[in-house]
Amino acid sequence: MIHIPLWKTIVTVAVCLLGILFVSPNFFTRDQLNHFPSWYPKNQVVLGLDLQGGAHLLLEVDFNAVTKEQMLSLSDSIRSTFRKERIGYTGLASKNEYVTVTLRNPQDLEKATSLIKQTDREVEITSTPEGQMTLRFNDAAMRERKKTALAQSIEIVRRRIDETGTAEPFIQQQGEDRILVQLPGLKDPGRIKNLLGKTAKLQFRLIDMSVTAEPGKPVPGADILPEDEDGQQRYYAVKKQVIVSGNNLINAQPGFDEYNRPIVNFKFDSLGAKKFADATKNNVGKPFAIVLDGKVISAPRISVPILTGSGYISGNFSVQEAQDLALLMRAGALPAPLHVIEERTVGPGLGADSIVAGEHATIIAILMVAAFMLIAYSFFGMIANIAVIFNLILLFAALSITHATLTLPGIAGIALTVGMAVDANVLINERIKEELRLGRKMLSAIDAGYNRAMTTIIDSNLTTLIGVGLLYHFGSGPTRGFAVTTSIGIIVSMFTAISLTKQVLAWWIQWKRPNRLPI
Repeated sequence: MIHIPLWKTIVTVAVCLLGILFVSPNFFTRDQLNHFPSWYPKNQVVLGLDLQGGAHLLLEVDFNAVTKEQMLSLSDSIRSTFRKERIGYTGLASKNEYVTVTLRNPQDLEKATSLIKQTDREVEITSTPEGQMTLRFNDAAMRERKKTALAQSIEIVRRRIDETGTAEPFIQQQGEDRILVQLPGLKDPGRIKNLLGKTAKLQFRLIDMSVTAEPGKPVPGADILPEDEDGQQRYYAVKKQVIVSGNNLINAQPGFDEYNRPIVNFKFDSLGAKKFADATKNNVGKPFAIVLDGKVISAPRISVPILTGSGYISGNFSVQEAQDLALLMRAGALPAPLHVIEERTVGPGLGADSIVAGEHATIIAILMVAAFMLIAYSFFGMIANIAVIFNLILLFAALSITHATLTLPGIAGIALTVGMAVDANVLINERIKEELRLGRKMLSAIDAGYNRAMTTIIDSNLTTLIGVGLLYHFGSGPTRGFAVTTSIGIIVSMFTAISLTKQVLAWWIQWKRPNRLPI
């Protein structure tokens, strides 16, 4: 008799039964699963972009806009500091990568330098004896700002896509300034492109009615911004000071006004509500502009103070536009514009062909491996084939539980795993044959075969796992899909090839009590 502890038998049977349970949802539709009991698992294998179709976008973060905004902020900080300390200056201007300013009194140079350093230690200052100063952020500070902008962009992109209800998006940093976005099953890539292409920088600003707004004609203290109204462009002189920004929003939802026109309802946090209340209280009867990405989307007049911290935005919106604007407001503004530099759309027909081809490859691999094992090892080969079947069941169960995405290279990994799954059984069976030739008795040969092949099995699988782990770490997208299925397949194959086959063999010997081994 082959002795296997009771706990090992229970664990082996339990793992196999749980594998069947967790793989079973893949044989039902989502609607059917909704009618199953609450305890029944609902997770299914997630098909990647190349299998169910969808959109592939490669986005580039415009760091020039980040640098320009940083320079504008630095310029404003210098203006405030110099005015507070009564330091005379002229020619304060922000360029793409630096800020220039000239002191009226060159003797103030040391004091001005000290004040700027106290405000921001990351600023590098070069100056001339005449009092001309050039300021820029040091390289380390710029690298950190770009890194932060990229991380924030990825998070905002994720929020915007999640708000659309897209299932299982793949969003990943690629290089130093790019974001890879894959959206399996997406049917309207144009809408996603439009949502990701907007910075969504929302501002509430007062309108200067004392001047005439003309495009191309600068107005001190104001920006000339356009508003599209019924296909016509109208311009406003919008004051530079921001009353409240989108950072103070806590909610935004689409809705309809009393005339059944689409609107966007919004609500500020406590700080934003106070600022908005103060501004509307002091400017009753005056118009203010709601500005999104440098364009006026609405310019209502303040009829009464708005003290509740909530309101709505109306305009010439369609229902879809109102929904998208609310989504952008909820998700937040991007720290920098994103540009689509690569776009691919995979049709569901191509994905279906890939699935069929993958199924055929896997079935052929199973049949060929099964035939070889039967011919080479007879009944022991049949036990190894049972292990291969459970290897696939447990592999797909693991993919379902972890919500790992199955891609076309992943299917290739599964086909490879089928062949690798019997490696351990080949080693064990050959070792058992060798022990029988050396004159060992049947049960002793089986024990020796499993025990002495164990070290080789672990070493070979461990080295493969190391290689696959490196593929996952350094690879991306399809390469990772291959690495995931292969690594799960290797781990599962060690269980099925060693524990499961030995358990089945023990049951067979206990039931048949053979005089010789059919191997």
